[in-house]
Amino acid sequence: MCGDDHETGENFDHRKQWLVSRLRFLSYVHAIDICAYAVMSNHYHVVLHVDKSRAEDWTLDEVVERWLQLYKGDKLIQKWIAFRSEMSKAELQKAEEIIEQWRERLTSISWFMRGVNETIARMANEEDNCKGRFWEGRFKSQALLDEQALLTCMAYVDLNPVRAGVANDLIDSDFTSIQQRIFDFVNNKAKAEINSKSEEESDNQDNITDVKLTKRNQKRIQSKLQKQQKVEQALQLDALPKADIKPLHGSLHADITYAIPITLADYSELVESTGRCIRDGKRSFIPDISQNIIHALGFNPEQWITHVKNFSSLYATNVGSVEILKAKSRRSNKCWYKGIGLMS
Repeated sequence: MCGDDHETGENFDHRKQWLVSRLRFLSYVHAIDICAYAVMSNHYHVVLHVDKSRAEDWTLDEVVERWLQLYKGDKLIQKWIAFRSEMSKAELQKAEEIIEQWRERLTSISWFMRGVNETIARMANEEDNCKGRFWEGRFKSQALLDEQALLTCMAYVDLNPVRAGVANDLIDSDFTSIQQRIFDFVNNKAKAEINSKSEEESDNQDNITDVKLTKRNQKRIQSKLQKQQKVEQALQLDALPKADIKPLHGSLHADITYAIPITLADYSELVESTGRCIRDGKRSFIPDISQNIIHALGFNPEQWITHVKNFSSLYATNVGSVEILKAKSRRSNKCWYKGIGLMS
């Protein structure tokens, strides 16, 4: 689907970039941010955060503008845009009801995933000159109820290529959010260095690489980065930012009001050391700094590795601490949720 066709020898890695680009674009249109993603050959994972307060701040015109970037809209709304002052009170009320429904859909994960999957299916079918379903099913989702669940799931998602044996480390993990975060940091650092140079030095910028994951040829990007030794420098803990990381977003100028409670330095170290353990099967690879982060999340190292390796199968619809899951089950009038005994 998005990898090598072993019968024809054709490669479809470019479809992975379709998915990344579509996810980023929809995160700009919707009030939904991307915390992590990983695109594999026959499936993808994405960790999402719904920011309803952001959608509530949109004016009616902003909602309409966003919705019409995705869908054709409604005849009544077209009239509302062009001849609002001439519409009757009943028409205005009906138009506002439609727009409020669109506002709700722009905070819906179901509509978000529909916008991803339908578009990719149409593009793939057009490329293959065929019809029919591209994805086997709709999608499965798990609610992440606390920060512990969020960070565990993010690590699980970012380490998909390592668990599948197609990558050895974070830089080799193509089409993942952890690789993009590191590349974005390197890119921003390179731009800052360029901006700090004088005008006389600006002509010698041929050796500076503008690193963006929107380019199709990921291997070429990595090769250029490694030549300049920028990735190696960025992966040093003292070089990575100490501020909490923010979700990825389709717009570089988006006003994201919250951060994920871990620094890029700590998160990269945690994911890198966890990946080595999964790849080599040795707990001894976890350094002290990562063990401290793991303990802060309420795990011991053995529990952490088990959770990251088997996250999707250990829980069902909800993920969180014992207390969070018990409270959720009481509110839902359920006896228990799968995974409630894992941390006890």
